[in-house]
Amino acid sequence: MAALHVIILGAPGSGKGTQAARLASEKGLRHLSTGDMLRDAVAKKTEIGLRAAEYMREGRLGPDEIIFALMREALAASEGSGWILDGFPRTLAQAEELDKMLIERGERIDYVIDIAVDPELIVRRLSNRRVCPKCKAVYNLDTIRTKVPGRCDACGAEIVKRPDDEEATIRKRLRVYEEQTAPVIEHYRARGGLVTVDGSGGIEEIFAEILRAMK
Repeated sequence: MAALHVIILGAPGSGKGTQAARLASEKGLRHLSTGDMLRDAVAKKTEIGLRAAEYMREGRLGPDEIIFALMREALAASEGSGWILDGFPRTLAQAEELDKMLIERGERIDYVIDIAVDPELIVRRLSNRRVCPKCKAVYNLDTIRTKVPGRCDACGAEIVKRPDDEEATIRKRLRVYEEQTAPVIEHYRARGGLVTVDGSGGIEEIFAEILRAMK
């Protein structure tokens, strides 16, 4: 069976990261998250990380040259494997560059899944998100609470609010998404490979809808 290649799209806070991880586990895919790759590079203070840090603090997308470098490395490390792209492509230029990368590699996209969520619901979700800086577990003050307030269930570390989850930054990220990433949806819609999923429900409900769309 040929390796499966999937793109998952959606605004920040749409739940695409959670769903991408679930889908990767269900289908045996590598989960390639540009957000995770960028944050890891920033934490390790690599050359790419130092350049990306300023953009991330301000809620802006990193320059294409940074994103392309990360993605080329990730795809090269995934040779022969199935994967799901989470957070890439975010702009039309990135989508077109990805097309070129895949042609060079002799690969193609099998599914493009867009998770659609009302922006105000996203603001509420992200404002209440908390993460564990040690083991990367994700919680929410409304929907996924820790057993001990303020402490990670998995490792006991103090959970924190990421700088890019402040409300003003969230709204800026949503504006950036609408301006720069929405055309990506039209790019894939025009090619006939786009499936839109309602992301306002619960995690299990959304995941079930994604699986149905892929049958």
